[in-house]
Amino acid sequence: MKEQNEWQEITPCGPITAAVEVPGSKSITQRALIAAALAKGESILRGPLASEDTDYTTKALLAMGMVIDTGRDKWRIFGQGGRVAPPATEIYLGNNGTATRFLTSVAALGRGIFLINGDERMQQRPIEPLLQALRGWGVQIRSIQGTGCPPLEIQADGLAGGATVLPEGKSSQYLSSLLLVSPYARQPAELKVEGEVLSKPYVAMTLAVMRDFGIEAEAAPELNHFKIPQGIYQGREYRVEGDASSASYFWAAAAVTGGKVTVTNVPSPSLQGDAVLVDILEQMGCRVERDQAGISVAAPDELRGVEVDMGDCPDVVPTLAVVAALAQGRTRINNIAHLRIKECDRLGVMAAELAKLGVKTEEGPDYLVVEGRGRQHDYQGAEIATHNDHRIAMSFAVASLAIPGIRIENPGCVKKSFPDFWQRLESILP
Repeated sequence: MKEQNEWQEITPCGPITAAVEVPGSKSITQRALIAAALAKGESILRGPLASEDTDYTTKALLAMGMVIDTGRDKWRIFGQGGRVAPPATEIYLGNNGTATRFLTSVAALGRGIFLINGDERMQQRPIEPLLQALRGWGVQIRSIQGTGCPPLEIQADGLAGGATVLPEGKSSQYLSSLLLVSPYARQPAELKVEGEVLSKPYVAMTLAVMRDFGIEAEAAPELNHFKIPQGIYQGREYRVEGDASSASYFWAAAAVTGGKVTVTNVPSPSLQGDAVLVDILEQMGCRVERDQAGISVAAPDELRGVEVDMGDCPDVVPTLAVVAALAQGRTRINNIAHLRIKECDRLGVMAAELAKLGVKTEEGPDYLVVEGRGRQHDYQGAEIATHNDHRIAMSFAVASLAIPGIRIENPGCVKKSFPDFWQRLESILP
């Protein structure tokens, strides 16, 4: 493995047999961090993810008056009981969609003017449905450029509570953002969602974190109607499980090289919807073992294509698309239109970058078809454009384990969620 001039190259290898630990879940870390900051009393997060995204979240909370001491393996948070102070300058969150959506609602709990901004891509990512729902709780908030995207201005005076409507559920982050702050409204809050709720496991994760910090929300089975009691989160010790999205690349590495990889710190069952990737790999012929030693994936003699709905687990679609190219037969991935509003248009980018390798793909408005030619493929190497998207880079790292001549540009973009990804990958190569 070598990195030169901002390109990463990996030499294809034989079967990988290894055990690996992955960093803490990005999704759980950000939810628990916010709950702890809004809680009464001290919390300790064990095994949180230290990355670019969680650093943005932490710095923003510090600017809002929170007290956070980040160590190597544990973070100590001194909860402010729901008090949120306006920062001296704008809150800049890069391309951290989760933090931008979550901290918009946290800012609404304060008193005063809050400005929230991000990088060029974040200024193209929609947030208007969240703004509409917050307005239903009495929040004065606007998209400064009138685009329905950041930058945002919030004239905060707390949440009135009562009933409000989220006009769409295409991004579960809107819904999770509202749920996390809803206990602090001036009257009990009620939240309804119009349209289909996508990425439901992320909403269930939010409800679980809220419950762990002492607030039990009443949720309809379809996760489209919620009643949230007033209350204050209570400080506690909380362990963050390993990140299933990060684990996906190692499980996929086993699948495409004909090996076996165990990820030791993603439990079964997991709070994370992305852990479902192992079930899909099982459908493709892999053998999956779930026990106290973690979750293991062992490759079959030949992977086979599948048809799956991945509306609830969009972050592992790029991983599956790469595995599908090295399976035999057609794989169709459905219900993934929301990939287009991620760090890049992941649906379009995966189709285009796989095509560079000679993989036949079909991109629809909400689906991706990959015509796999198995491990005995005749794909060629290519320079892969990551579009500054960590998941594109890490997915094509998996492809490069089986396809020679792949060069991945801007490998450092993995710092968003997995800063030492390249080192951990190298550590398991045979």
